[in-house]
Amino acid sequence: MAAMARRPGRDLLAGLTVAIVALPLALGFGISSGLGAAAGLATAVIAGTVAAFFGGSGLQVSGPTGAMTVVLVPIVHEHGASGVLTVGVMAGLLLIALALARAGRYMALVPAPVVEGFTLGIACVIGLQQIPAALGVPTPEGEKVTVVAWRAVLDFAADPGGWAPAIAAGVVATMLVGARWRPTVPFSLLAVAGATVVVELTGIEASRIGELPAGLPAPSLSFLDPAALGSLLAPAVAVAALAGLESLLSAAVADGMSVNHRHDPDRELFGQGLANVFAPMFGGVPATGAIARTAVNVRSGARSRLAALAHAVILGLIVFTAAGLVARIPLAALAGVLLATAIRMVEVGSVVAMLRSTRGDAVVLALTAVATLALDLVQAVILGLIVAGALALRAVARDVRLEAMPLRPDLPGDHTDEEHALLAEHIVAYRLDGPLFFAAAHRFLLQLSEVADVSVVILRMSRVTTVDASGALVLADAIGRLRRRGITVYVSGIRDGHHQPLNALGVIADLDEAGHVFATTPQAIAAARDHLHRTGVLAAGPA
Repeated sequence: MAAMARRPGRDLLAGLTVAIVALPLALGFGISSGLGAAAGLATAVIAGTVAAFFGGSGLQVSGPTGAMTVVLVPIVHEHGASGVLTVGVMAGLLLIALALARAGRYMALVPAPVVEGFTLGIACVIGLQQIPAALGVPTPEGEKVTVVAWRAVLDFAADPGGWAPAIAAGVVATMLVGARWRPTVPFSLLAVAGATVVVELTGIEASRIGELPAGLPAPSLSFLDPAALGSLLAPAVAVAALAGLESLLSAAVADGMSVNHRHDPDRELFGQGLANVFAPMFGGVPATGAIARTAVNVRSGARSRLAALAHAVILGLIVFTAAGLVARIPLAALAGVLLATAIRMVEVGSVVAMLRSTRGDAVVLALTAVATLALDLVQAVILGLIVAGALALRAVARDVRLEAMPLRPDLPGDHTDEEHALLAEHIVAYRLDGPLFFAAAHRFLLQLSEVADVSVVILRMSRVTTVDASGALVLADAIGRLRRRGITVYVSGIRDGHHQPLNALGVIADLDEAGHVFATTPQAIAAARDHLHRTGVLAAGPA
């Protein structure tokens, strides 16, 4: 808070800039969610204020976002507006619980291809959602955004006409060209204002936002229906997961764009939780940290929370003083803003680079993007995480190696050079490198089972990094197979932390009882040599 008081000028200017950018987005996302423009403004004002005060990032700007809109549309269809408000409160409480459980740090474990695919899929969904308004046709019935967009195109093709496509295209062109020409100028607001003025002066027929309340409603929890809480739990979990993920990603983006700023992930979850508890009380939809608005905030010179607070206050003033003007904005113009936003969300260079990175990265990115478009966002992220985790396990499993190691005469207690050749014909030492766990164990068993024409196998385990129950059981199976073939097994170099699973599952109990477990490999080689002498496999030689 001290930073807010020291140099307020730059923060206030940054807040004004963000508010100008946020106004059309808040209106557009409110309409896209199904709760209307007023809900979008209420979210930007209330959630923006609460998250700025209590969140873990001093540069984060919160409000309604396209990703959240995608999740809310099916909830509106199934449970209505009251269901969305209830889900918002429940999701807020879940986020607070996650914050208290200190779960924020684990969000950083989401792989980059999942995030990139998620963003690409969201951009496609946001763009498709705008097709009916951009074409000036009523939104067709349907839950899948691809189906709704296609039906809208067919409706327009059956009766083409109207100025909506021209208005939307003009806004898109103005924003995209303007952003390349003067990145610091808020062309989204200029394009919307220009389209509104043109429509007003020419009398063009165009659907408008419509009447807005001149202020925020009084806080209320009258929408809560205790009987519906059970059926809304799953949507609330999805909303909480998305809010936490998107907010922490946005906060991380802000950290990367600034010099010395670092966010507190657990506090950020707490702030977003409070924001989502309070916003529905004023008719607002669930909110998250907004990556695009946060980036504008940082680029505009924000240094403290004052900028995000100023953005929310300015939007509040607009709600109270300019609701009549905002109501005249054409819906096609807002559709153009969101279409341009969807296009700008996709970093083509980053996507191409990740597709070229590795085959696994390309698969995860593409699968997450397609799942986002075909399923829902949370399912897409879960699917992406599962596939990424499976590919990671596969890569780690490939690192486990079973290498035959030559028995060097310079090892203490080993045979002389003359006896080494004969000794090597009967004893093989294998060094296990890497993790011995469920993903790698089967491969290890196949390799070790191919050992032939030896009397003794020494398993060197000093370089095994991980042993789990599956790996331990497979090791026991491999040892059992070797012993049933009459091969004597010695084990050396077991790390301290690996004794527990090996002992608990009885893997080395018999070997330990027989005296075949050693701390070092030279000790195991000496024991193997003595064993071969005793059994007559080798002629007696010097000890």
